[in-house]
Amino acid sequence: MSKHTATIRWKNQGPDFLRRKYSREHTWQFDGGVVVPASPAPHTVPASWLNTTSVDPEEAFVASLASCHMLWFLHIACDAGFEPESYEDAAEGLMTKNEQGKLWISRVTLRPRIIWKGPKTPTTTEISHLHDLAHEECFIAHSIRAEVVIG
Repeated sequence: MSKHTATIRWKNQGPDFLRRKYSREHTWQFDGGVVVPASPAPHTVPASWLNTTSVDPEEAFVASLASCHMLWFLHIACDAGFEPESYEDAAEGLMTKNEQGKLWISRVTLRPRIIWKGPKTPTTTEISHLHDLAHEECFIAHSIRAEVVIG
């Protein structure tokens, strides 16, 4: 078993919290010391109370899933003797309303593009199989209800 931590920091800088007039900007600090500026997604609060250059929780959710999948994919590709030169994923999360009318990320589409190097390159069928195996191993994918599509 392992434990993973993050420290979330926000400070009330007004001007009028009780009238919902306050900045939602905050930071995420991770155990390695990295501090990431965070803010809500633009569709959730007025633009004057957020920072669009910061990471929002929904983006972080999609990124963590895509990153977990990639790390397992690379591990499994290595085990199979395939050597990637690069891996890029333009992942996308789709937010919809559930049966109770609450917003949730119902689907995450991963769009990995891998460039291979070396004498042994996988076929399309082998690549698909590597993705299936990576999805089966991904910790984050096991932790969510959202549908994960690899396309």
